[in-house]
Amino acid sequence: MNDDSDLAWMLDSALEIPGAVHAVLISADGLLMTRTKDLDRDDADRVAAAMSSMQSLSRALAFFCAHPQQQWRQTLVEFDGGWVFLISAGPGAYLAVSASPDVDMADITFRMQQLVSQLGKALTTPPRADLGAHS
Repeated sequence: MNDDSDLAWMLDSALEIPGAVHAVLISADGLLMTRTKDLDRDDADRVAAAMSSMQSLSRALAFFCAHPQQQWRQTLVEFDGGWVFLISAGPGAYLAVSASPDVDMADITFRMQQLVSQLGKALTTPPRADLGAHS
């Protein structure tokens, strides 16, 4: 899938949070929808596949929270060198952001929720037809 530049600029706004490093928007089946400009396409494709698996695994563990009917909201993975945040970005889409160890977790998750709201509108707005056509 080609990167959608209209969506890519939205993802770049996630990087305004100090400590945010990269962001990708992926489809539920693991295909890259778009990425921040500083992330190589091959790396972004690899991240997209991994994030798809991660959300699937996370959803499968809902029962472990003692309430089997709970809905998955976010997956957070910590590494020595930082964090990976993964959230739903609407039907069939996920937003993942990587960050340094010192990122303000509340700021990054808040920004991601803002992005999801914006992305949801962009992903569900049907394309205009017959632009420039005269009646």
